[in-house]
Amino acid sequence: MTKKISLTQMHGKQKGVICDISAGAALQNKFMSMGIYKGREVTKISHIGLKGPVAIKVGRSVLVLGHSVANKIVIEVQ
Repeated sequence: MTKKISLTQMHGKQKGVICDISAGAALQNKFMSMGIYKGREVTKISHIGLKGPVAIKVGRSVLVLGHSVANKIVIEVQ
């Protein structure tokens, strides 16, 4: 059974596949340049505090996103 949650709701070391990005065209293009797009597998590394940054692994890159930006990415997890 799969469920859809935002990137900020994932647990540490949890993997999932990006199924939706609720952002404008400019932010979608920025995500695309970082390798974040629909169908891509991501692993959440850590989340600092309640509204702190979220560290993720995409491919061989480690990225740190702000809480509000990470909240726009919807992940499908097992």
